[in-house]
Amino acid sequence: MTKAPDRYAVLGNPVAHSQSPFIHAEFARQTGQNLEYTRVMCAMDGFVEAVRAFAESGARGCNVTVPFKFESGALAKVVTPRAALAQAANVLRFDTDGWLADNTDGIGLVRDLQRNAGVALQGLRVLLIGAGGAAAGVMGPLIEARPAQLHVANRTAEKAHALVRRHAALAERCGTVLSCSGLDGAGEAYDLVLNSSASSLGGAAVPVHDRVLKPGTLAVDLMYGAAARPFMAWADRHGAVPRDGLGMLVEQAAEAFFLWRQVMPETATVLQRLRRQLDSAARSQ
Repeated sequence: MTKAPDRYAVLGNPVAHSQSPFIHAEFARQTGQNLEYTRVMCAMDGFVEAVRAFAESGARGCNVTVPFKFESGALAKVVTPRAALAQAANVLRFDTDGWLADNTDGIGLVRDLQRNAGVALQGLRVLLIGAGGAAAGVMGPLIEARPAQLHVANRTAEKAHALVRRHAALAERCGTVLSCSGLDGAGEAYDLVLNSSASSLGGAAVPVHDRVLKPGTLAVDLMYGAAARPFMAWADRHGAVPRDGLGMLVEQAAEAFFLWRQVMPETATVLQRLRRQLDSAARSQ
């Protein structure tokens, strides 16, 4: 008798748009892993109940997306150092002796920039727009890549300051100068600009002045698809090199897959297939 596949899912609200089922199906096919991966829509006040019910049904683990990343770590017996530093988790593994929580967003971003975009982060001047959960998830691995400077600009400067303060010891060990400000004090002429703010989701204007760019700046929106297009168009108009967060999505998923299965999938072909699929869907609309 064929063994039933191990079950995983992404839990969030909203979740219908998630490309994670496609990505993990590709990883499973590529590596010969017997698993299935679905989406679970959670009520805004029902995440804890939903994730526990999913685990009790015999599932092996899950991804967690907005707005529940801040809640998920508290459910785990073991929290990895990077999830603890982020104070947010996007991956749970349902171990029998206690759940494990991790955050793979940051390493996914760094790997996409270094492997797929071909950008060495060491020594760069980097601007991170936003200080919410997305910024918290990527900041630690960004610092570990040893940029010369990392400036956090946020609508509420105190929130940016709290994020910088939490990462100060890591930055000192890595030789990265941290700074922060409100959006008006974001600075100028960065090598890399990362948009982690909610402006893309809400369809709002880019929240910083175009002086943060210079010719050839790599400007990355951590979102993908229609949500990322306004930021990418803004970057392109000002001579920067635009990039979306699709590569980050695939790379963070690969790290989660490894955490669950102890097998690291190849990502480049999966990213190509996913981008072709989304481009085709966009043209047909």
